[in-house]
Amino acid sequence: LKTDYIDIYQFHNPPFCPKPGDGTGLYEAMLEAKKEGKIRHIGITNHRLGVAKEAIESGLYETLQFPFSYISGEKELELLAMCRERDMGFIAMKGLAGGLLNNSRVCYAFMSQFDNVLPIWGVQRERELDEWLSYNDNPPVMDEEVKSIIEKDRKELSGDFCRGCGYCMPCPMGIQISECARMIQMIRRSPSESQLSAEAQAMMANIHNCVKCGKCMDKCPYSLPIPTLLEKNLEDYEAIIEGRIEVAITKDARN
Repeated sequence: LKTDYIDIYQFHNPPFCPKPGDGTGLYEAMLEAKKEGKIRHIGITNHRLGVAKEAIESGLYETLQFPFSYISGEKELELLAMCRERDMGFIAMKGLAGGLLNNSRVCYAFMSQFDNVLPIWGVQRERELDEWLSYNDNPPVMDEEVKSIIEKDRKELSGDFCRGCGYCMPCPMGIQISECARMIQMIRRSPSESQLSAEAQAMMANIHNCVKCGKCMDKCPYSLPIPTLLEKNLEDYEAIIEGRIEVAITKDARN
């Protein structure tokens, strides 16, 4: 890494909260690295509310990285409040909800309300980077238009939806769950041309091979009914392919 130390070293999505004396030696290894000057701050990332709360309450961590966007609910806002009370940093991953949110101005305006939150936007293209950087000089604000967009998206994306974290993978039947379980939302909320390609159709058709073994649900940090989500997405997708449901086919102008 060409550096003598790492500012923040995080446990990434452990199924439990590592603590001194828990028998794993994980936290002790962190303390040793910190004592040697290799790391400066100890953090933790997670997708599980229970583990996140335990990490905050333990007082052992200086930062928590957790999914947070404007379609997050009261439970996530509670995590923010807990971190604030304990002077603990909050790193918001999936600030665009895994790609389901595509209005960067609205996302930025929402996140700017929280002075103890550092968002990770997931920039992939130089054009996107320029877009985010422009907000430093002209920051979007929470006006009525922005509030209206947020309210509309919250209604549309309420309930069970796949965040695309990928922890359900791999599927024994080779189903690309993290893409297939949210395909319909992606078609309607992002450039749809690639989602309707021959490759995408073959990927979705593989859902027919699902044996409902439940392994994906055991690994899902959000306890989603994944086989049901796959079936619903396949039914809607096949209706679109067959022309029984119409969608506007759009291209990604950024490519």
